[in-house]
Amino acid sequence: MHFELKSISEHSIPEALAKVERYRLLNEPSLAESICLDILAIVPDHQQALISLLLARTDQFQSPVHARPAQEVLAHIEGDYERAYYEGIIWERLGNAHIRHGGAGAGASAYHALREAMDHYEKAMDFAIPGNDDAILRWNTCARVIMQNPDIRPVPQNEPAQAWGHDEAGSRIADA
Repeated sequence: MHFELKSISEHSIPEALAKVERYRLLNEPSLAESICLDILAIVPDHQQALISLLLARTDQFQSPVHARPAQEVLAHIEGDYERAYYEGIIWERLGNAHIRHGGAGAGASAYHALREAMDHYEKAMDFAIPGNDDAILRWNTCARVIMQNPDIRPVPQNEPAQAWGHDEAGSRIADA
């Protein structure tokens, strides 16, 4: 079934963005995502809407195979700091999805994703303005998760292929 979607006005964008934040806080990320798509339908490069869309999509990570929609949004986000920081967010939330999902190789996959997040947060630190320590706070959170969970460890050198999950197409999630 197909519906012709209705457009919102540009004047309603600030209130719509406030609703996005509210729905994310209420753990209703699909509602937040829908509002972001309405905003982007009229202002395709609206940076706050793009960032909110990326975050709403990462809020919906049930398993690592759901990362692609968030990664597609990342390509439209402007700024070196923002791209590095939000790519770190994607990887961090992928790591957390591995932890929640569990299963064979989940600890090693979570480790890889969290370390990848930490690498992106370090890149973001290089671009951060003085007083913006958000990337440091996220890096420290990833480090603490790894240090406090003995199951989150790199894969042994003799079994590297077992640490990686695969998506429905059979490709490695790290390639996503």
